Amino acid sequence: MIKVYAFSTPNSVRVPIALEELGLDYEIEAINVRKGEQKQPNYLALNPNGKVPVIVDPNGPDWQPFTLTESGAILIYLAEKTGRRIPADRFGRARVLEQMFFHLTGIGPAFGQVGFFKRQASEQIPFAIARFQAESERVLAVLDGVLAKSEYAAGDSFSIADITHFGWLWRREFAGLDFSNTPKISRAGTSRSPRGRPSSAPSSALPHSFHPHKPRAWRGSGPRPPIRRKPHASSRHQRRRLRRSSPSMTRARR
Repeated sequence: MIKVYAFSTPNSVRVPIALEELGLDYEIEAINVRKGEQKQPNYLALNPNGKVPVIVDPNGPDWQPFTLTESGAILIYLAEKTGRRIPADRFGRARVLEQMFFHLTGIGPAFGQVGFFKRQASEQIPFAIARFQAESERVLAVLDGVLAKSEYAAGDSFSIADITHFGWLWRREFAGLDFSNTPKISRAGTSRSPRGRPSSAPSSALPHSFHPHKPRAWRGSGPRPPIRRKPHASSRHQRRRLRRSSPSMTRARR
């Protein structure tokens, strides 16, 4: 079972969504970044960069545990591990990676910076807010143009590129942004995002599950155990496939 160290962040939420889509068993251990738990020595031993998420796959090279950081790298690893949600041909794969890198180097940083200067900076700096607000709106317009030409972010099939985009689009309120000027993103967010897909339905609630301020009921003795999940099966066909350890998730419709 893959272990996920995560918190309710745009980068973290991608991982359980991908695990649900790919039909992999996993457990979540909450790392409260608001309390600085990601800077504790035991966590830094996993990720010296002190960030979430991190996964530990017990079935790594030579069947040894494999630890991986960075949500983009994690999604690629999981997709290649299962052979799903990433095209086999190099052109389709390149398109998926293109959209992932666009989000991770463009949309994510812009949203994070504008949210920081609006909400967390010790003083309001109008120039910084205006700069990152404009950049956030620009990259949203770029993505809206992509979705005007194709069903999903990287073509006609749902992929880890869509899961990557979901991260910061889900937390857009932190950046003070909306989809009022990007109708294609708005449509995708309600009909084609992970939140609207049967296979990822449990995952859309996972941020609340591993958010320390909204804990699940726990009446046992000792520390709360990690959250364990099995992939969701939303149909009889999916349940049969899951029993054979080769899940098949239904494609989202418009």
